[in-house]
Amino acid sequence: MTGGRRLEGAVPIAGAKNSALKLMAAALLAEGTTVVEHAPRIADVSTMAEVLEALGSRIAWVDHRLAIDASQAGGHETPYELVRRMRASIVVLGPLLARHGRARVAMPGGCNIGSRKIDLHLRGLERMGASFSFDHGYLVAAAPALRGEVISLDFPSVGATENVLMAAVCASGTTVVENAAREPEIVDLAGMLTEMGAKIDGAGTTTIEIHGSGGRLLEAVSHRVVPDRIEAGTFAVAACATRGDVLLEGARAEHLDLVLAKLVEAGARVEVGDRGIRIGMDDRPAAVDFVTLPYPGFPTDLQPQMMVLLSVARGTSIATENVFESRFMFVDELNRMGADIRTEGHHAVIRGVERLSSAPARALDIRAGAATVIAALAADGVTEVSDMHFVDRGYEDLEGKLTLLGAEVERERAPRPALR
Repeated sequence: MTGGRRLEGAVPIAGAKNSALKLMAAALLAEGTTVVEHAPRIADVSTMAEVLEALGSRIAWVDHRLAIDASQAGGHETPYELVRRMRASIVVLGPLLARHGRARVAMPGGCNIGSRKIDLHLRGLERMGASFSFDHGYLVAAAPALRGEVISLDFPSVGATENVLMAAVCASGTTVVENAAREPEIVDLAGMLTEMGAKIDGAGTTTIEIHGSGGRLLEAVSHRVVPDRIEAGTFAVAACATRGDVLLEGARAEHLDLVLAKLVEAGARVEVGDRGIRIGMDDRPAAVDFVTLPYPGFPTDLQPQMMVLLSVARGTSIATENVFESRFMFVDELNRMGADIRTEGHHAVIRGVERLSSAPARALDIRAGAATVIAALAADGVTEVSDMHFVDRGYEDLEGKLTLLGAEVERERAPRPALR
């Protein structure tokens, strides 16, 4: 990437990765063919398709339309070679217990951004009658009959909320999830499940009530994935970091309230219209403090990108990470590019510099990789970012979209991984 080019134009925002993966898992709750429209063409969606095929589903993926026929999905075991690629595959646990009363799921892998234990998933499902054991790296679950219960989560975990939600729609009785996650992706999943015949109240609030079907599977439907707020936020930050002007086509401002407010505080112009969100910045950003929290707080998945922007701000900013304890691992890459960032525990002190400089860098995970790309776009000179396979897991054709906006980007050597 050759830095110093201003991003301008319009970029289409893909379907949300963190929603599409869970909608795909929910297809196991129906015997017919579930269609997921606007599915992003990314590596993680391809991996989830392989997981569902390993369970007996038939998959057809044309452009951004994903058809999942779970009529013959009799399998209950997910293999390690697939699950190790992506942590989100653990969300098949709830649907498998609902459909078969048993599951054997390899312990998840994914990005190394800190301890993300599945204790909350297991405690919630145990309350509903499931039992668990561990066998050579596999989680073995049994639930002859799931029952509705009141489940209070210690933390509003997105994954735990999703697993309990998908198990509860086919359980007997009523399940109440307290301190539930409120993310737009939770609302999207609950919306599709409701279209499938489930009875769910309160999605998007801290208390979700699910009236179970008593063991009956749901109906297959067609559902469009909500736009990806993290991709939209990434391009918004990139526009500001390059002092550009970009229209985020299809992005929903209501899903990015706090992010947009922080960008405006830093000096951005934001206009919300029928086509999406237009954002630009003319001058060097102002320093801004921010704290990551569960939705509707500032998303941890946009923390690295925001830190890149603030690394060239006027003054000193403080970022506090309250979700993942290892999310500052990418700071060394930014400092090698001339940033002045010091970390202590959950806090990072970002002293803004006039400009970043090019240097070889690595993508350490999906979001840190995207942040490193933004740093390269804002830096002087030519920067090579390696390990882009991480970024391919969460962003559809990132270099193509950046080129569309006027960036000088070239993909070298290893190609983007082949998708289905």
